[in-house]
Amino acid sequence: MTEPLTKAPVPPPLYAVLPNAARTQRIALLAGLAIAAWLGLKLFSPILLPFVIAGVIAYVLDPPASRLTRLGIARGFAALLLILALMLVGLFVALLIYPLILSQIGLLLGRLPLYALQLQAWAQHSMSRLAENFGPGLADQNLRDLVSNQAAAMLSYALSALPGLIGGGVAVFNVLLLVVVTPVLGFYLLRDWPRMVATVDSWTPRRYVKAVRAQAREVDRVLSAWVRGQALCCIILALFYIIALQLVRLEFGLIIGLTAGLLSFIPYVGSITGGVTSLALAAAQFPDWRGVSLVALVLVIGHALKSYVIYPRYLGDRVELPAVWVIFALFAGGLAFGFLGVLLAVPMAATIGVLCRFWLRRYLGSPLYVDPEAPRETPP
Repeated sequence: MTEPLTKAPVPPPLYAVLPNAARTQRIALLAGLAIAAWLGLKLFSPILLPFVIAGVIAYVLDPPASRLTRLGIARGFAALLLILALMLVGLFVALLIYPLILSQIGLLLGRLPLYALQLQAWAQHSMSRLAENFGPGLADQNLRDLVSNQAAAMLSYALSALPGLIGGGVAVFNVLLLVVVTPVLGFYLLRDWPRMVATVDSWTPRRYVKAVRAQAREVDRVLSAWVRGQALCCIILALFYIIALQLVRLEFGLIIGLTAGLLSFIPYVGSITGGVTSLALAAAQFPDWRGVSLVALVLVIGHALKSYVIYPRYLGDRVELPAVWVIFALFAGGLAFGFLGVLLAVPMAATIGVLCRFWLRRYLGSPLYVDPEAPRETPP
């Protein structure tokens, strides 16, 4: 009789033989991805701006595209409709608002020497009034000259930087690249957004898929709330400052209000920039304190509206991004990658914040934090 055939023994899986192999592979994979992303940003940052802007557009427009898809409209057609609507809004801004802003900037630069002289005279008059009311020892002639000269110099320096800030990065090639390429990229990314998300989800290790999905949803919640809230806050504040400064008859209220509103996504930067610029122009334009007081009142009302109405209504406790963390992320991203880093700063800050809170919860529940030898309280 022949012996019955027996199956060859199946070798144990690699992770059973080498228990630390999977962990080492995960660490090596994460480190490799981080290094590759950093090098990619460093090497290709000059050409990544249209792709990043298109990604932001696709992320913002994905919820309305999903709603249109649920109504029976094909995803590609819905993406095309939303991109065309966005292009029409951009064309409206370019044809109507942008020339008006450029004309006001040109007029402001032409009046800069006159404003500098008026501000100097205002500073001298203010110091003279202080000397009359509180005695000549408070402000002698040297201090008056120093204050008036420095006030005019600061106004001249601040306003002379406007052309460089506005026109420094506006090259013809970059403008054409953004105008032509970005909508096309945005359309394809918006059309394929669900498929890309599903593909990335399929690459997630099955052992950690639930945790990764939960943290991805948390990042999406924080980031979408921040983007929507900050966009609404910037638009509302810009409209308020533009209308209010025009009502108090401050010249160039359009560009000042627009700048203060759009910069309000950086905590305190928009308020400080708009406040200093508008008060300096008001002191140079109005002959008495009444006009300056009205401009100051507009700034106070705008700050109160932002702090007690707009931010609690549209941001509130949904955004777990501290102001210091946002400021650091914006400056660090700008320093590392320029304008591209500024665009990527808040998404990276939101992601890092969610991961830090996740690992903090894990640490607080681990034996490393909890004393295993501590006596447990007996329930009553």
